[in-house]
Amino acid sequence: MKMGKVFIIALMLMCCGITAFTQSNEKPKVNIGGALRFNYNLSDWKDEQVKRGGDFGYDVFRINASGGYKKIGFNAEYRFYSNGFGGGMLKQGWIEYNSENNSTWQLGLNQVPFGLQPYNSNSWFFNLPYYVGLEDDHDMGIKWVKTYTHIQLQAAFYKNAEELNFGNTSAISPNRYSYDVSGRNKEVNQANIKVAYNFGSNNISSLSLSVMYGGLYNVVTNKMGNHSALAVGYRYSGKKLGLKLQALTFNKNPNDSAQYKDVIEMAAYGAPYNVAAKGQVVSAGASYTIPCKHELIDYLMFYNDFSWFNKTKDGFHDSYMNVLGCLIAAGPIYTYVDSAWGKNHAWLGPEWTNAFAAGTEDADWHMRFNINIGYYF
Repeated sequence: MKMGKVFIIALMLMCCGITAFTQSNEKPKVNIGGALRFNYNLSDWKDEQVKRGGDFGYDVFRINASGGYKKIGFNAEYRFYSNGFGGGMLKQGWIEYNSENNSTWQLGLNQVPFGLQPYNSNSWFFNLPYYVGLEDDHDMGIKWVKTYTHIQLQAAFYKNAEELNFGNTSAISPNRYSYDVSGRNKEVNQANIKVAYNFGSNNISSLSLSVMYGGLYNVVTNKMGNHSALAVGYRYSGKKLGLKLQALTFNKNPNDSAQYKDVIEMAAYGAPYNVAAKGQVVSAGASYTIPCKHELIDYLMFYNDFSWFNKTKDGFHDSYMNVLGCLIAAGPIYTYVDSAWGKNHAWLGPEWTNAFAAGTEDADWHMRFNINIGYYF
């Protein structure tokens, strides 16, 4: 049976379950929240910006909405960035059905069950898996989540990434929150399975295994390629100390001419760049939280996140990232103060298009000092 037919059958079964619970006088409940954030940054490779002493401006305004009606719920988040970073975009949005046996079905733009979640990082910048589409990724499909005492199972089928154009052979729009394959290829008919085992006092530790396999449709040759990924991760969430360790491998095989086999285009925030088609990413993050009795500050969380992108292709130069920072929590205000260092990193250095692909042999480490201030409501 083709993957598209499986998706249609699963969708019909979910809709039938929802319809069975819509006859009631109970009123739906809706919760509204959001955030307003501003950002200061000083990047050492931008000479004129350094002379100005950095730049301070608007980051994002977002609206969050969630609610429920009996066993039916929904969750949505829409973000408004500046035009230079993609403008308005739906980060996530799904309708869910909660059954009586601790399982949930989510239909729509939901978080792909892969890697440590909700994030594989502590800082505002995330880790390298995010920049290759494997951290906090959101795609269009249906996801099942089943929770036991110590085990959580997740399985999902994604028809495609966020599709905004609905053209015949059109490339995806780069105006999206999470990085997806773009340009000559599209992500289609993707299956994900994740198993997490929680253990220790109050499930303080967790081990997880994630697998992914899907199609890459080439809009030039009109032929189907494939992509796959595997990740293992460990999380420790103590009262003060936190650890996040993960290793992953991925392989993207576009059905294209030889000159396009080693590099894949990916896009988010309004702009594409190239990424090595095959590689491994290792990441390690540690955090330490200090409660504060100050009138304004609730706690401080210090952290360091390190990640390394090993590119399989001979002649390609690896990418590195390290973020040393502190989160300041003061009621509804959260402030990230980060010193982010990168080598062959598109967001942390002067080379944008090929930093995550071939890179540069003699690339230097570059630093971006960043302060992100957000009011969450």
